[in-house]
Amino acid sequence: MAFASPYQTYIPFPSNSGGKDDGHEAHLSLVPIHIVTHASQLPIEFLSPSPEKQLVVGFDCEGVDLCRYGTLCIMQLAFTDAIYLVDAIQGGEKLMKACKRALESNFITKVIHDCKRDSEALYFQYGIKLHNVVDTQIAYYLIEEQQGQTRAPDDYISFVGLLADPRYCGISYTEKKEVRVLLKQDPKFWTRRPLSESMVRAATDDVRFLLYIFYKMMEKLNERSLWQLAVRGALYCRCFCYTDNEYADWPSIPNIPDYLTVEESAPEQEILSVLNIPPGKMGLVIGRKGASILSIKNSCNAEILIGGEKGPPDKVFIIGPVKQVRKAEAILRGRI
Repeated sequence: MAFASPYQTYIPFPSNSGGKDDGHEAHLSLVPIHIVTHASQLPIEFLSPSPEKQLVVGFDCEGVDLCRYGTLCIMQLAFTDAIYLVDAIQGGEKLMKACKRALESNFITKVIHDCKRDSEALYFQYGIKLHNVVDTQIAYYLIEEQQGQTRAPDDYISFVGLLADPRYCGISYTEKKEVRVLLKQDPKFWTRRPLSESMVRAATDDVRFLLYIFYKMMEKLNERSLWQLAVRGALYCRCFCYTDNEYADWPSIPNIPDYLTVEESAPEQEILSVLNIPPGKMGLVIGRKGASILSIKNSCNAEILIGGEKGPPDKVFIIGPVKQVRKAEAILRGRI
């Protein structure tokens, strides 16, 4: 069933249909923006994933304090021919649960920038285990590593920074600053209904470039990095979703493919470790102005994440090659 949309936006897409950019400027396509309050307004191939109709969609979520305890308000989906703003406030749990198969499916690739809090909100608020993501923040640094660049431990490319990079988009996303101002003035901004034009524009802008960036990045990533991208995406999706079952109900982590094990410098399997911090000891882990945790990060080739104000307040999450994770664990235990 087709629904008329009063909103439209331009999305860039690769210059040829093969999914590879030939070096020319992106083509712009004018597509409708649909506000979704019922599952019937979403494409059937999204609601019923199949290996015969595999999809790649741009993905993001907006909300109030987006985490396990906050409120997920809008879920954005960018297709090549339309953008869908899934209204979790109006559509409620029934609408979000209708999207569960797609968000957990191997047959739909979800392209997102920094998946951790979005995944946490989906899991604790709707029981959805976000799966098969391409995280452009992870991909960015894998490409940098391929090119011999060294990343500082606390260096995280923002979505604004990624869009500004001429290798991917080369555009200024000044509207994002406007939204941040609005959010400071009105923390409940994303809960307001009906959606204003500024809300629609802001939500749309966060996803409409993702597919183009995805294809640009896929051109640059080698086979080893593609495997690391899949593994780290899976680990980042689950890291803040910790429960007492220790991820037993989550999909398995991709193993090292055979074609990489024959290399002289075969990669090591990457894992996620969750370290419980005794009450009152997190300050020892972080240190004065973050000095302690920064020194640990500098000592290990592993990602060390702390929930911060959004929590969890008593855990440290470590992601990386097994030996580096074990090294980080030992140092952290020594501090506490």
